[in-house]
Amino acid sequence: MPLTLEAEKLSDYFSGHVRKAHRFCLEDGPLLDVPLAVVGGGHEYCSPTYTIQRETFPYYAVEFVARGHGWLTLNGQRHRLEAGTVFSYGPGVSQFITTDVRDPLDKFFLDFTGPRAPGILHEYGLPPGAVARVCAISEIEEIFDNLIRDGSRGSASANVLCVTLWEYLMAKLADLVMPPGSCPSAAAATFQRCRQYINHHFRRLRSLEQIAGECDIDQAYLCRLFRRFGHQAPYRYLLRLKMRYAAEQLQNPRRLVKEVAASVGFEDPFQFSHTFKNVLGASPDVFRRLREQPL
Repeated sequence: MPLTLEAEKLSDYFSGHVRKAHRFCLEDGPLLDVPLAVVGGGHEYCSPTYTIQRETFPYYAVEFVARGHGWLTLNGQRHRLEAGTVFSYGPGVSQFITTDVRDPLDKFFLDFTGPRAPGILHEYGLPPGAVARVCAISEIEEIFDNLIRDGSRGSASANVLCVTLWEYLMAKLADLVMPPGSCPSAAAATFQRCRQYINHHFRRLRSLEQIAGECDIDQAYLCRLFRRFGHQAPYRYLLRLKMRYAAEQLQNPRRLVKEVAASVGFEDPFQFSHTFKNVLGASPDVFRRLREQPL
């Protein structure tokens, strides 16, 4: 079941220096006796003042940078944070995390516990205190999105689902990790540049032709880059960003569907509703009703 933390405990567990966040916690008392348990996780859009400094942490954790830049110090070792960086820590590992004020971090995290946790981290090459970089950022984002979705539901099977997804996440990270010191290829760098452009301008972008034109790249080549590194079409990626933003806006009951549609570049509310359902699996009206239901 969901865990409601006291205010003073919440300030220790989660940073308040965020523009917005999607987080979940699972009841941690009885879970400490099982071999592996997910404690919580989330997606944080950091503010320019974001900072975390701890001498230790009661759980094991994996964090993943989707966008932005910053700096990380684990046990005295300093690292540059950028899109694709993944790192872990846990009991006895000091952490100091800050963001670049000009390009704040957008990152995911997952906290877990149990006697199996350190063994799995070592098995997949990410022991507490380790830092690595991975390619195919969108694949990792999708797994974290599913973790947050299942964890937020607070169902009786939430921990089983989250543990299963966590082990899949670790295997995927190990599969996508880049060799130490390696640099992305020219094609990967071009993909990241175009992807970052879409991230920054998704609300006004409307077509593949517009994306390619503004990124100064051939449409066919752009599609090949996204299939190779993002495993989805660039226009599909654009729609996912638009619909995620729209879903956040729809949580405000005062916002009309047509207003939300216009905010992501849809002049026709019916076309917007069709796209929203195609991407997120429910119409805007059904999505709102589901969000209003108590867990």
